[in-house]
Amino acid sequence: MDMKERLQELAENARKRIEESEGLDKLNDVRVAYLGKKGELTAILKGMKDVAPEERPKVGQLVNETRAKIEELLEISRKEFEEKVREEKMKAEVIDVTLPAKKAKIGHRHPNTIALEEVERIFIGMGYEVVEGPEVEYADYNFTKLNIPENHPARDEQDTFFINDSILLRSQTSPVQAREMEKGKLPIRMIAPGRVFRSDEVDATHSPSFHQVEGLVVDKGITFADLKGTLEQFAKEFFGPDTKVKFRPHHFPFTEPSAEVDVTCFKCGGKGCRMCKGSGWIEILGCGMVHPHVLEMCGIDPEVYSGFAFGIGLERVALLKYEIDDMRLLYENDKRFLSQF
Repeated sequence: MDMKERLQELAENARKRIEESEGLDKLNDVRVAYLGKKGELTAILKGMKDVAPEERPKVGQLVNETRAKIEELLEISRKEFEEKVREEKMKAEVIDVTLPAKKAKIGHRHPNTIALEEVERIFIGMGYEVVEGPEVEYADYNFTKLNIPENHPARDEQDTFFINDSILLRSQTSPVQAREMEKGKLPIRMIAPGRVFRSDEVDATHSPSFHQVEGLVVDKGITFADLKGTLEQFAKEFFGPDTKVKFRPHHFPFTEPSAEVDVTCFKCGGKGCRMCKGSGWIEILGCGMVHPHVLEMCGIDPEVYSGFAFGIGLERVALLKYEIDDMRLLYENDKRFLSQF
């Protein structure tokens, strides 16, 4: 058998094996058997040394033509197998577009966030600016500059988280007010929302970490009437237009005179119910005229300027507004609770 016939027979055998292949793995076996390093066609090429020199170019051409023919057949079969695999995969992964889609769950804003945004909206509408300060604060700003003396009970370690003798976790956002007054940019109309820390046991109405919004106004000619009008407007905006406000005398070290503010119960309208414990009134905040000594310590002349300050417990007004009876619900991250807002 001459070389031409031998190569034709090899190509025919390769074609039959390619047609009989049942998958890409079998097809690869055929490629290795004929075109691999130890394949039949490679063996013929290695035997070229036995071919007469004048015949080598012709034989070499025949070998290359046979290789090209086998590679073409392999490539055609490979594409057919890949197409078949792709079609089977697509059949298995078919999507029924008529099926109802999964409903995307949309997150909800936290009651504290809703209440804070509402408080900020009301006071920004009155011309106030929102100012923030550090949560880790100097005792000087948290106590001394607010007219709280060294022997005051608020400085006790059982009430305040001290880091060392002079640094603590702020127990109120009032230090932000002292920092603003020290800047000397008058007049001041600001609210300072933020997280505060006190050494309280966790129960339905207390938490070691909660939020306050404290307000401050300093200008010439500010009187208690300005404070009263401001807080009455806030209460009507936040709790409803029929809300009435009552001021009760109180004592705070950094304000004089001082007062606590009650609003008519928005559930019973002042008639008396479980929420207001039958009194018809609910306490919401503390306030007063800025103590002259506080103004002096911050470099402001109390003979020229006066001001008022107030502090709102954000969780407290959120609990009242949404009729939540346990403060712990605000921090448990229970989606069943949060999805109601």
